[in-house]
Amino acid sequence: MIAIYARQSVDREDSISTDSQIEACKYEAHGEPCRTYVDKGYSGKNTERPQFQALVQNIREGSVSKVIVYRLDRISRSILDFSNLMVLFSKYGVEFVSSSEKFDTSTPMGRAMLNICMVFAQLERETIQQRVTDAYYSRSEKGFYMGGRVPYGFRLRETVLNGKRTKTYTVCEEEAAQIRLMYQLYAEPNASYGDILTYMNKHGLTCRGNPWSRARIAEHLKNPIYVCADLDVYDFFQRQGTVIESDPQNFIGENGCYYYKGRTSKNRKLAELKDNRLVLAPHRGIVPADLWLKCRKKCLQNKQIQPGRKISNTWLAGLVKCGNCHYALTLKKYKTRRARYLICSRKTNSKTCAGAGTIYADDFEALIYREIINKLEDFPVLYRKENPSSENRNTAAPRIELAKINREMNALVAKVASANESLMELINARVEELKIKQSQLERELSDCAAVPRTIPPARQIQNYMERWNNLTLNEKRTVAGSLIEIIYATSETVEIYWKI
Repeated sequence: MIAIYARQSVDREDSISTDSQIEACKYEAHGEPCRTYVDKGYSGKNTERPQFQALVQNIREGSVSKVIVYRLDRISRSILDFSNLMVLFSKYGVEFVSSSEKFDTSTPMGRAMLNICMVFAQLERETIQQRVTDAYYSRSEKGFYMGGRVPYGFRLRETVLNGKRTKTYTVCEEEAAQIRLMYQLYAEPNASYGDILTYMNKHGLTCRGNPWSRARIAEHLKNPIYVCADLDVYDFFQRQGTVIESDPQNFIGENGCYYYKGRTSKNRKLAELKDNRLVLAPHRGIVPADLWLKCRKKCLQNKQIQPGRKISNTWLAGLVKCGNCHYALTLKKYKTRRARYLICSRKTNSKTCAGAGTIYADDFEALIYREIINKLEDFPVLYRKENPSSENRNTAAPRIELAKINREMNALVAKVASANESLMELINARVEELKIKQSQLERELSDCAAVPRTIPPARQIQNYMERWNNLTLNEKRTVAGSLIEIIYATSETVEIYWKI
């Protein structure tokens, strides 16, 4: 039996239809009876197509003697797939004909030319993919709407951005009120996703008619599409290793953010922030920055320690991360003299991180305790920050300039590898200038931070360290969590980000 195979991925005016392909192939059959196999709406990047698989099955059954296609790329655009198919044809004695390219697979030259054409077919597919990817990232960096499901709390409307027609989000107040409620509920110290789910179900609140789930609630609490992004949000993502495409001076506490998976990132987008991309969006945010950050940081901690669970190993649980990959350092016990070690969870689980080196848990806890004591010397009485958005506005300008300097210094460092002697002199001179400015700005920010704050006495935290040894692990964890935002550690370096 002669088999004719036709495929069309997209029905466009400039693409040849499956009917036209079949007519051209019938000419090569010279009037002999044929059976047609047609896949419409399927890409040539792989062979997972129903009619193609039916053709392969008939070949293995021995009922096909010749396969005719209009062009090679109708079969596949992958060299590996096509090579495997040629092995199958040879095994079952099937002749292969391309009506538009006139290949004779019975001769060595014909098979060689066939393989050459397949190389260019795959090159064309990969080139198209690269163009599409480049266009996607280019448009996304400029804040254009890139499609996808419209997030709860928004509606879609037509707009013009940079002289080009696009779409953007507009706030749906009824849904936005529910989003704010979700964040307010989760901001409570002991609240969990399950608590929010229970509240939603009890009050008959749904997500556009569908019941809420823990996974959906977590997704909404992590999404920066809702935040009124200010400099605190910029600093948070920068510390997490996110690539921020927008300039820091544009983070004024009004707009939400688009968040995309990075070109080289292999992590889940919302679970791991490193190497992913953040772009300031043209729409207005829904959730205040301080509330969004409080919930987002809590979500990060939930990856390693669940709310309400008693800590049994170390009071640093959930606070200390690997300085290399930013995954949690977890405590492991061994039958050695030191017994307790902090180990990178990513190295343990997937072997994709070199690890943080040898960190003895007892020594590390003692080190962090000493750092806390040193930090508290300047703060005999601590105050919980009542309203982060009310910080001294005088810090905004130096923080913006400091962020610009850091970006410029990173760009200069990237050029060092390819720089000649003359360019290196210019780079070194510019780096020295930037370092001087950086020092001045850091002193300015330090002076602003030294201004005393007046917070109601009910929010005071005091006398904890005097009875440190009498506290339980959970109480120590509460104290540490009120003082420390995150710790990045290796056996060589320790970086502590403080909340005070």
